[in-house]
Amino acid sequence: MDLSLFKDLPDSTDLANFSIEKGLYRQGLLAVAGCDEVGRGPLAGPVVAASVILPQDCDSRIFLDSKQLSHKRRAQLFDLLHQMDAVIGIGVVSEKKIDEINILQASLLAMKISVEELATKGAAPDYVLVDGKFEIPHPVSQQALIKGETKSASIAAASIVAKITRDRMMDDYHDTYPVYNFRKHKGYPTKAHRAALAEHGPCPIHRRSFKGVKR
Repeated sequence: MDLSLFKDLPDSTDLANFSIEKGLYRQGLLAVAGCDEVGRGPLAGPVVAASVILPQDCDSRIFLDSKQLSHKRRAQLFDLLHQMDAVIGIGVVSEKKIDEINILQASLLAMKISVEELATKGAAPDYVLVDGKFEIPHPVSQQALIKGETKSASIAAASIVAKITRDRMMDDYHDTYPVYNFRKHKGYPTKAHRAALAEHGPCPIHRRSFKGVKR
């Protein structure tokens, strides 16, 4: 792994943010995935989840809480994850499905889809670390971790993948619906987004069940 782009890394190579995974591997497990989702709060667009199995010998120091990273650093790590031997699964649930089943169930469904995609790549996990307080509707052994991004490098890596994937989807939607400026706010309820909604009404990717859209 080329770490030349990543300066000021912590000195320790055995940080707590990979200790849960290492403990599970010591128990004999073969594939431990981290799972996270993004996009619960926006008024528009899908919810996107990712599941990531990091190599057991990876340098976990670079996979930190994505909320503490700049967009540039997240993009660098996204590319690095695809270059290394990480296994990545993506789950996307549309705004229409969100309106149908509610955002919590849609988020759990997106995470379930992302875990299932790992199996299509020959890497079905035998344990999943899930960000948040809810386990996903899947029979795999799992553990929910509140603020999991700060506790698990695998969850942090999944958060990076989900965030970049959804941001790029919203950039594409901006080209289709430019009056809402999705490239700027990614569908979140900013003042400018609310003003655009008031002026133009909702577009096809707005979540009609969300307060601020349906009214």
